[in-house]
Amino acid sequence: MNSKKFCSLLIPGIKLYIAIIFCLDVIMLFYNYWISLIIFFILCYLLYYNARNKNLKAKEMLEYIKDLQFDADSVTKDTLLKLPLPMVVLQFNGVIKWYNSKFAEIFEQDELFGTPIQSLIKDSQITKLIGNKEDVSVSLSHGDKTYQVVSNVVIDEVRTSNSMIILYFIDHTDLVNLQKEYMDNKSVEAIIMVDNYEEVMQNTNDAGRAQIFAEIDKKIADWASFTGGMLKRYERDKYVFIFHRKYLAELEAKKFHILDEIREINIGNKIPVTLSIGIGLDGKSLAENDAFARAAIDIALGRGGDQVVIKDGTKLRFIGGKTKEMERRTKVKARVVAFALRELVSQADKVIIMGHQNGDADSLGASVGLYRGIRSKGKEAYIVHSTANPTVQRLIKRLHTVDEFKNVFLTRTQALDMTTNKTLLIVVDTHRPSYVEFPELLKKTEQIVIIDHHRRAAEFIEPAVLVYHEPYASSTCEMVTEIIQYMDENIKLSTVEAEALYAGITMDTKNFIFKTGVRTFEAASFLRRAGVDTVSVKRLFQHNMQTFTTIARIVETAETVHGNIAVSVCTEDIADKHLIIAQAADELLNISGIVSSFVMCKADNEIIISGRSFGDINVQLILEKLGGGGHLTVAGAQLFGVSVEEAKKQLLQAIEEYYEEMPQK
Repeated sequence: MNSKKFCSLLIPGIKLYIAIIFCLDVIMLFYNYWISLIIFFILCYLLYYNARNKNLKAKEMLEYIKDLQFDADSVTKDTLLKLPLPMVVLQFNGVIKWYNSKFAEIFEQDELFGTPIQSLIKDSQITKLIGNKEDVSVSLSHGDKTYQVVSNVVIDEVRTSNSMIILYFIDHTDLVNLQKEYMDNKSVEAIIMVDNYEEVMQNTNDAGRAQIFAEIDKKIADWASFTGGMLKRYERDKYVFIFHRKYLAELEAKKFHILDEIREINIGNKIPVTLSIGIGLDGKSLAENDAFARAAIDIALGRGGDQVVIKDGTKLRFIGGKTKEMERRTKVKARVVAFALRELVSQADKVIIMGHQNGDADSLGASVGLYRGIRSKGKEAYIVHSTANPTVQRLIKRLHTVDEFKNVFLTRTQALDMTTNKTLLIVVDTHRPSYVEFPELLKKTEQIVIIDHHRRAAEFIEPAVLVYHEPYASSTCEMVTEIIQYMDENIKLSTVEAEALYAGITMDTKNFIFKTGVRTFEAASFLRRAGVDTVSVKRLFQHNMQTFTTIARIVETAETVHGNIAVSVCTEDIADKHLIIAQAADELLNISGIVSSFVMCKADNEIIISGRSFGDINVQLILEKLGGGGHLTVAGAQLFGVSVEEAKKQLLQAIEEYYEEMPQK
């Protein structure tokens, strides 16, 4: 029992007193009638007085409560009217029911009752507040002010029409401006590189070299001057440029026109000068910005140069990339890579070679060439193989006629069981982890080598102990042909191995038409001396009558976009879809007036797209917008979870965006 209850027992109420008096009065009745009668009248008076006093107190309390309620309502109304924050009460459809003077000051209008708030505030964020039954907070802009708007939803369960939304406007313009000033003044680092410096100098006479060098310096300095940043040349062909972030948007809006200005330099140089720019920002420190910039310039060079790559933390943006890759004539890098690869092979317990999904002649040919180079060093080697098109199947059938190759190809299960942390995994013809034959293998070992010729995408296999990535090369088979000659100067290729490498070069160059340089023919000459039968290679690419008629129908149903781009959709349920749409895209380029082609088809739960171009249009940039990649003239993409119609809409949209970003002359 608590103290309050205990005290209440000790202090009796008035009812107890009256009861005691009444009992005493009854007893007194037996002793003295008159005294008892007097006491009775006194008792009646006390009862009357108590009742009257109680009623008076009740009335006084009621009046007090009414006055208190009136005072509270007055205070509430006065507070709402004089609230220093702008406040508005809305119906659920956004129509204004009530507002205070501070809210009216925002819009400088006298009468706002019945006005939809959407007509006053054009910021799209207002839609998040209208009709929302939950309290939310959004940032809105109006004029030169920015407000944090907090909503308070009042629901009337009986009469839903009485439900309302109360909005409080908190002005945080100063905070937003301070944040913007902070972001604008953050440092951005750019690494600028003349990516074909050696080639330009070698192809320019002595008198013109100094002029070209001076002109490059002048144009870069003029371009960077408006930022007030620091520009410093730290090597003969490299510059570092540090500036405030607020100028980056203007540089992007002008599409980094310095790329075009440098390309237009013509002072006796036989080939155009091109720049690559890698930009790093949003790092936690200047050192991290520097790391981002260096990673960005590596990606720019890996994509063929003549472009800008912006690395904003984990995000990548690409600008430029109009020109074809410039072939490097020196084989120094191929020799260095070959020596490094030879060392890695000698330290590994075994070597597994893996290409990309839906392997083609280039990935298989490169795998076979590396297999021979590794076996010449006495090391155990295997090739991962899964699905393949008819060309690859014919090539594998030829390889199986040689006893040595009967146990070389591994399935997924065999490869996973065989791979250890000491196994050297060589990935050929791709650098994207999601595109390899079996992505699980990448996690089984840390000894990974990448050999690829595709222009670099944002996705890249990491970490890798050795990367040989040359986007100027015609094919991975060309790169491997050079490597194996340095791995073993006395290497002996069998006819079928040489033809596998030759087939890869033939396929990726479309019979030595696209991306064919001096080193391509040098590699082909080496393979020809090794016993390649060109007619035998040609037979690998033959297709049957049904395939031919299917390709013809795809070509027939193609439609043109912008007058020179052919787009076709294969709706038939056909086998070897990847091969057929690639061949159909090639065939569309044989039509007069067509400079680029795209063919798409549904394969299982994905839409596959193959793009081709003569080089006037960069199909890689177009298909990158759909998550694909490749080269300026040959590219592909895969779309998941969409219909063929939706995929076509996305492709056409990507083409339109390309034309908006890269206006054609």
